[in-house]
Amino acid sequence: MIRTKATLLFALCICFISMQAQILNNDLSALSQIQQGITSKRISSYDRNGGTDDFIKIANGEKKTIFDVGGAGAVTHIWITMAPDPGTLSRNDVIIRMYWDGKTYPSVASPIGPFFGQGWNEAYDYNSLPLSASPVQGRGMVCYFNMPFAKGARIEIENQSGRDISNFYYYVDYIAVDKLPANAGRFHSWYNKQLMGASKEEGENEWGTLGKTGNNITGKDNYVIADIKGKGHFVGVNYYVHSPTPMWYGEGDDMIYIDGATMPTLHGTGTEDYFNTAWCPKTPFSNPYYGYPRVNNDIGWLGRTHLYRFNINDPIFFNKDFKFTIEHGHNNVLTLDLASVAYWYQSEATAVPAIPDKEARKPMPFINLGDIHKWRNEWRKSKGNDPKLWGN
Repeated sequence: MIRTKATLLFALCICFISMQAQILNNDLSALSQIQQGITSKRISSYDRNGGTDDFIKIANGEKKTIFDVGGAGAVTHIWITMAPDPGTLSRNDVIIRMYWDGKTYPSVASPIGPFFGQGWNEAYDYNSLPLSASPVQGRGMVCYFNMPFAKGARIEIENQSGRDISNFYYYVDYIAVDKLPANAGRFHSWYNKQLMGASKEEGENEWGTLGKTGNNITGKDNYVIADIKGKGHFVGVNYYVHSPTPMWYGEGDDMIYIDGATMPTLHGTGTEDYFNTAWCPKTPFSNPYYGYPRVNNDIGWLGRTHLYRFNINDPIFFNKDFKFTIEHGHNNVLTLDLASVAYWYQSEATAVPAIPDKEARKPMPFINLGDIHKWRNEWRKSKGNDPKLWGN
């Protein structure tokens, strides 16, 4: 009897502890917990004279600091909108940089549009857990990534657009704390863009349409999403693809190298697979962690597509270094105009590589029906201009 009561008491204790753990560890439990030594603060573009001119102006070529605080804390929310609209003012040519702990180099460097999930110089709605671009037409750009700092933080905007930004509105919400936890990482983000070339040996031989396909084991000519030195964890990417061919662009594998590995530590099975989709999708889709906010509406996969994946529940950890690459077509056989913004945390604020300049960031032009018809005409001439040439 005593043993039975003891067993029952033990079971009840386990049940109570389990219930308590569920109460304190679910997603919303932190909202009920009173914090100590934390003060909420904000810096925004509100009109200091009490009027309605709640914006700043940023001249062409000007760098303007919108956030500069000392001490310890963490940025918790950023909201930005600008005028003129994206049809006039390219958000691909307005640069956002973030500096932590008094460093002279940025740990975040990206065009403002791609950082917030707006590819090229376009505007469209975008919705994910850490980042969004909200109505009207993605013009309200929002970030919820937590960005800790121990010795101050600064956010800078540079206007490289070729025209003045007449209205730049912003909120930067943050918390001031007495002291950061010892394991608080520093937020990093980096933009890359590169026109990737087709294979000289195979041509654009995707899906074996031109013959036997080759093999890519080492990832030597892959597109680079991130190349990081230090300790931390990777938390996501916005990936922008512009294809000049109707052929499926996403047969290329993700190949990730961790802590000095010369062969992929994590090797995927195809672009759409890393982005949690399947079978060559061409459908707008939005999930907190992954999606396709912009898909091409051209023939096949000709045109522009934006994919995103955030490793929130499954960050990718590294201790010494981390390199994230992806093939541009299987065996890197496709010519693709690729751009990306990577997001990660490191144990300390480090410098990210310089981003491509304005000319290198310039989006490639669309391939249209007239171009395709001209190519067909050249093919007809190469075949002697037989009036009944069909095309296959």
